[in-house]
This record gives sequence, C-alpha cells and structure tokens, in this order.
Amino acid sequence: QVQLVESGGGSVQAGGSLRLSCAASTYASRNWCMAWFRQAPGKEREAVAVMRAVDGNTNYADSVKGRFTISQDNAKKTLYLQMISVNTEDTAVYYCAATYRALSIGCPRVRGEYTYWGQGTQVTVSS
Repeated sequence: QVQLVESGGGSVQAGGSLRLSCAASTYASRNWCMAWFRQAPGKEREAVAVMRAVDGNTNYADSVKGRFTISQDNAKKTLYLQMISVNTEDTAVYYCAATYRALSIGCPRVRGEYTYWGQGTQVTVSS
C-alpha cells in the first residue's frame, strides 16, 4: 500500500506563489506516474499536472501552463507543485495521486486511473 501525504497548502494573495509537497511511502522509478489534481467547490476533480517518474516527462492543464511546475526528488520520495502567479480560480483542494503504468502507455489525466491518493491540502487565493 502506498501512502501519500500532501503539505504546503494555505492562503495566498492573487499574484503570489506557493509550493505543495507530496511525500510518498514508496516511490517507484519505473512504471510510475504521479499527478496533482484539484477540486474546487461544486466542480469535478481535475488533473493539474502529471509526471512520469522514469524520465520526468510532464503534462499540464491549459489553465496552469506557464504558472505551475511539477517536479520530483526521487531520493526524498517527494513530488512538488510550484505555483506562481496564482489567481482566485486556483482556489481548491489539491490532491497528490500516483499509479503504476506501463512505460508504453502515457501517464493518465483521468481521476479514475489513479490508484493511490493523498488526503488533500487546501489552497485559498484571495483577491
């Protein structure tokens, strides 16, 4: 069983920055996809950024491209999400997710494709 624990959420003013962390109990270097999702009140949970652990290949939602950066530290078994130039629409609960995935298949962006989830961390952006 893989455990994921997010941290780093909080309140920030629009235009500011925040870095989220996700500590994993297990971190596979191959066949391993990790992602950040977010869910705003009354909305569906959406993928914000996805990373394939073996080569660091990333994919971002259009709404965060150029503002958010997903990265990993394999030695620390930690995934990060650096957020800059945040706006009020970034307000949501942010979740870390992970799943095993064959290398021949790209990392998914669909909630149901991820096996392991963190408890979530709240990010609130004020204007």
